[in-house]
Amino acid sequence: MGGIFGTISKKSCVADLFYGTDYNSHLGTRRGGLATYSQDKGFVRSIHNLESSYFRTKFETSLDKFEGATSGIGVISDTDAQPLIMNSHLGRFAICTVAKIANKDELTQHLLEKNMHFAEMSSGSTNPTELVALLVIQGKTFKEGIENVYHHIKGSCTMMILTEDGIICARDSWGRTPLIIGKKDGAHAASSESTSFPNLDYETEYEVGPGEIVKMTADGLEQLRPANKKMQICSFLWVYYGFPTSTYEGRNVEDVRFTNGCNLAKTDDVEVDCCSGIPDSGTGMAMGYAAGKGVPYQRCIAKYTPTWPRSFTPSNQSMRSLVAKMKLIPNKAMLKGKRVLFCDDSIVRGTQLRDNVKVLFDQAGLKECHMRIACPPLVYGCPFINFTSSKSDMELITRRIIEKFEGDANKNLDKYATTGSPEYQRMVDEIARQLGLTTLKFNTIEQLIEAIGLPKCQVCTHCFDGSSDYTLHEFADEE
Repeated sequence: MGGIFGTISKKSCVADLFYGTDYNSHLGTRRGGLATYSQDKGFVRSIHNLESSYFRTKFETSLDKFEGATSGIGVISDTDAQPLIMNSHLGRFAICTVAKIANKDELTQHLLEKNMHFAEMSSGSTNPTELVALLVIQGKTFKEGIENVYHHIKGSCTMMILTEDGIICARDSWGRTPLIIGKKDGAHAASSESTSFPNLDYETEYEVGPGEIVKMTADGLEQLRPANKKMQICSFLWVYYGFPTSTYEGRNVEDVRFTNGCNLAKTDDVEVDCCSGIPDSGTGMAMGYAAGKGVPYQRCIAKYTPTWPRSFTPSNQSMRSLVAKMKLIPNKAMLKGKRVLFCDDSIVRGTQLRDNVKVLFDQAGLKECHMRIACPPLVYGCPFINFTSSKSDMELITRRIIEKFEGDANKNLDKYATTGSPEYQRMVDEIARQLGLTTLKFNTIEQLIEAIGLPKCQVCTHCFDGSSDYTLHEFADEE
């Protein structure tokens, strides 16, 4: 997915920029970058590959190069190298994005035909952030240029633009990814995650609305474009992405996960000895389930956190499986002979969970393995943000099972996505059989939305129900 952080201060901002960006590290592991501005040095930039290390390790020893900077932006990216520094008729600026551009190739060709050019990437593809930057400089102002991005891209794009006199913060037109602004004496900051703020002494001041554009200085905020009325924020922020202490649209991540588990427990008649979460994003739900069910919460599986990152980031399936196996350590003393209910955020491919369940039975002596999932089955791929490294809907276990049953992976999707339908139950039973589970239940969309606490029309649930009331096109035409 990715996360961004920016700060502007009346004094040096380097420490805040470094730690604030690092607090977005759970959102991606491929590349990290910082760009700063000072009157003495102008724009300074640094980008590092994070696939074999961590953000702090890569940047800590080179912070001196940013000395004297009073404003800067940082990014943790799962895709392209950024921030980029551009020179244009709008002036010099640095830009970073959290984006998924479904029509990237089409837009690239369109700009090439207008005599624009792109830097050559080793992958042979277009850098999405460069594409966004070129769309921005088509405008006579930054506001007009950002609106040009909204009008042209399909998918989503939240961005920060560092200029010589401030930081422009723009949330994607449907608000699919968040952007929160914090304030302290003599400084402002903006972040994908409000988790960045407390330890840096910022208080959350403002949440940028869908399509809204705000210019941030050390002294205050200036609205350049009002927010759109419609919103489709990604429900997976609360299910998986979000750090427990973060809050989006007034709803805290851990509170939503706890409520989600508690509500599910009250409708579940299974008898178990204890409840355990699959670290990390299943933990809050499991604690809520244990409270709602009145059974002990126990850490039957522990995550070895010092060296193993999240497992969804490696593009190679064998590496994903290796990371998943090595980072999660079952506690045989807590598992042997027990009926344990596990809570997890989602099931995507199912391969990691199947292998883990086999270990729990064969090596740890588990008696029964009951699995409860925080969200409904993922039946549709996401066209809006990069929430997995899946290249095709056929990587989803649901689609493979539908193809097995129907002979066509795209047949009767609405029936398989409808909780309680014969097709839905048959699919869930088959998932449980393939994964070796004693029982399996998914949360319903209604229960998830209730836990999030926002109206259904403001939350994107496309990956669960294929809802397409809202166009893939980024621009929301109603302000």
